[in-house]
Amino acid sequence: MGDKIKVQFLKKTKIIATISNNNCEPDFLESLYWAGMNAVRLNTAHQTPEEALVVVNKIRAVSDRIAILIDTKGPEIRTTESDEEVTVQTGDKLIVKGAKDDKMSAECICVSYDEITKDISVGNTLLVDDGEVELEVLENTGEHLVCEVKNDGVIKGRKSVNVPSVKINLPSLTPKDIEFIRFAAKHDIDFIAHSFVRNKDDVLAVQKILDEENSPICIIAKIENREGVDNVDQILDHCYGIMVARGDLAIEVPAEQIPLLQKSLVQKCIDRRKPVIIATQMLQSMINSPRPTRAEVSDVANACLDGTDAIMLSGETAYGKYPLEAVKMMAKIAWEIGQGHETFIDAPYESSQIVTSYLAKAAIKASLRLQTKAIVADSISGRTIRSMAAYRGKSPIYAQCYSKRVVRELALSYGIVPHFIEEDFTSHQFLRITISRLLKEERFGEDDLITVLAGHFGPESGASYIEISTVRNMLKRGH
Repeated sequence: MGDKIKVQFLKKTKIIATISNNNCEPDFLESLYWAGMNAVRLNTAHQTPEEALVVVNKIRAVSDRIAILIDTKGPEIRTTESDEEVTVQTGDKLIVKGAKDDKMSAECICVSYDEITKDISVGNTLLVDDGEVELEVLENTGEHLVCEVKNDGVIKGRKSVNVPSVKINLPSLTPKDIEFIRFAAKHDIDFIAHSFVRNKDDVLAVQKILDEENSPICIIAKIENREGVDNVDQILDHCYGIMVARGDLAIEVPAEQIPLLQKSLVQKCIDRRKPVIIATQMLQSMINSPRPTRAEVSDVANACLDGTDAIMLSGETAYGKYPLEAVKMMAKIAWEIGQGHETFIDAPYESSQIVTSYLAKAAIKASLRLQTKAIVADSISGRTIRSMAAYRGKSPIYAQCYSKRVVRELALSYGIVPHFIEEDFTSHQFLRITISRLLKEERFGEDDLITVLAGHFGPESGASYIEISTVRNMLKRGH
């Protein structure tokens, strides 16, 4: 088995790379794919639908296995456009005003939320540009805020403004978000990653538009504020998975709480069979350097050790100098952790799928104890496959899917190697064809033990049995 196949298909933790329309040629995308990229993220804050479509078409020209995830802006506050940067010093007094159509200046820092004075109180803190500049609110006149600068710095246009521990009454979706959600539905995109999700209503607002478009797109809820953390259980009831977006989250929540919070959210998603993505500044130094820092390597490794489904690169691949090297490094770390660290997570059974859940757990435990080379299963929706992935076993799960969309959906799930099957076979036909193909691809040998999770009554009826034997015996039996 070639090194490219090992890195792309057999690393357990998946990789998402952010791609811009400024660097998206098929040769470049193909190099990232074979280096270990499983999915592409498009950041709509920096793209028009026309620019995004260029990237989408080029991704699909490379492979129909690459999942595509579109990021919305969500309910965020930013400084408005500016003709110049505003240099500030500790102790300066500034006027901050909600005026999304006005330009920011040294006399008045305008922000994109017109009603900011209704939600902000004296004593609240405004953090500009991921906390580069801190402002304390001294006075609220009803028309504007009077703030004191707490550290020297520079305030630029179009930069984020966070207000820790304050509930901001912004609508969940901007007009641009709505435009991009409809764009995603029209062009059969796989995932919508909705930013700054605060509660289930923010997820349902996206789902309503998808229902209007009759679209099966999966929603990834980005958890990046305190309200989202507090409401994560209700959010998980209505989304496909979550992204732990640590940039804004570390502004809204004390930074020292992020590591334990990250672990808690990962475990919660594993228990719920929901994919979880860890994002932001994972290999940040590789934007300008061909090598990461040791701290960054440890950060990526710890995410993998926690059992995270996927890890994401942002600026490293969107505009960095070393995008290919960043993907290769992330893949090497994921591969090393996947090979050198074995863990079985005793996730609770799913009460709504008790038989499937029991068989999935039994398949993983048997594979661990008997050291089988692989697990083979088929799926219509991917649910049984994700149920097996929750236990974080050692053997790769070769998922045979009857839908190309499900193949791409499983590109975000831990330890799964999805493959599209053209037709709906009986269980014997499916196994014979699948095992023969995997044997030809040298995924295992004839004398290797493998585990099969399948059903006697067709894939639509779910799993009904587990079988463990050598590849040779299974092929002999006519499988």
